[in-house]
Amino acid sequence: MNRSWSETLRLVAIGVVGGLLGAGLLYLVSRPPRGEAITLLPAPTPLPVAVDVAGAVLQPGVYALPQGSRVQDAIQAAGGLAPDADTSGLNQAAFLDDGQRVFVPFRVAPAATLPGVGPDDAAPPGTQPAERGAGVQLLVNINTATQAELESLPEIGLVTAQAIITYRTEQGPFLTIEAIDAVPGIGPVTFDAIKDLITVGDVP
Repeated sequence: MNRSWSETLRLVAIGVVGGLLGAGLLYLVSRPPRGEAITLLPAPTPLPVAVDVAGAVLQPGVYALPQGSRVQDAIQAAGGLAPDADTSGLNQAAFLDDGQRVFVPFRVAPAATLPGVGPDDAAPPGTQPAERGAGVQLLVNINTATQAELESLPEIGLVTAQAIITYRTEQGPFLTIEAIDAVPGIGPVTFDAIKDLITVGDVP
């Protein structure tokens, strides 16, 4: 009788231990896998913008500026404005794009005259060459001339004068009078008519 009771207890104990082991194994198999920890990467550093600053600045050249910089920042990077800079038509608050060219125009100076021509011989802007006195003609500086001064030249009308101003603003000053041929609307005939009436002045 005692053996039978001991055998029963032994079997019960084995059953309990087996059940616990089975439950533990089932838990390990059925539980969802643990996810991996999320690693946050640092934000990429924005690349700078490269701009070409030219014209009436103290140190023209190519400068690398942070994203979000403005035209004013490019001018400051180039040493600031030259004394004869004309910013009246320049939007210094505009944002810069990579590869952009910032050209600061020069202040309009009085048109150059031929040697021996005094102030009293100069005709007001807008007058035609034929009205400027016998044998005396005022040279028009194509790098600084106003719209009216350019229109005073033969073969140069409103559209062509505007094209000259746009070209020198975007491309920089003319280095020679012959360079004006690159302006749309100016061909050999027009150049022959104005070549003796124009100058580029002292190009820096």
